Amino acid sequence: MNIYVGNISLEMTGDELRQEFAKFGQVISVIIMSDKYIGSGQPRGYGYIEMPTKSEGETAIACLEGKMINNRSISVVEALPLSHKNGMTMYGNRYRYPSSRKRERKYQVI
Repeated sequence: MNIYVGNISLEMTGDELRQEFAKFGQVISVIIMSDKYIGSGQPRGYGYIEMPTKSEGETAIACLEGKMINNRSISVVEALPLSHKNGMTMYGNRYRYPSSRKRERKYQVI
């Protein structure tokens, strides 16, 4: 089960987040999203936890939703599955929204 964790402290590490969720069962993976695309690498304040069973995940969600960790009240919900039904199309190896602009000539052919 994939779990979204929001409003986490920028100082929180993956190991600290893993310890919080390990109280409710096995944790397969912990990902804290960071701003690696602009080069700063600063954490974004949210992450994802993967747990092997739905029952462990639901227990963790119920117990940790709204809990104060590092002076922040975290939000914990089941992560939505990735879907390609949002209007995005495949271009090369990336998904992009289709452009509404049409290619037009900027000059007149005489």
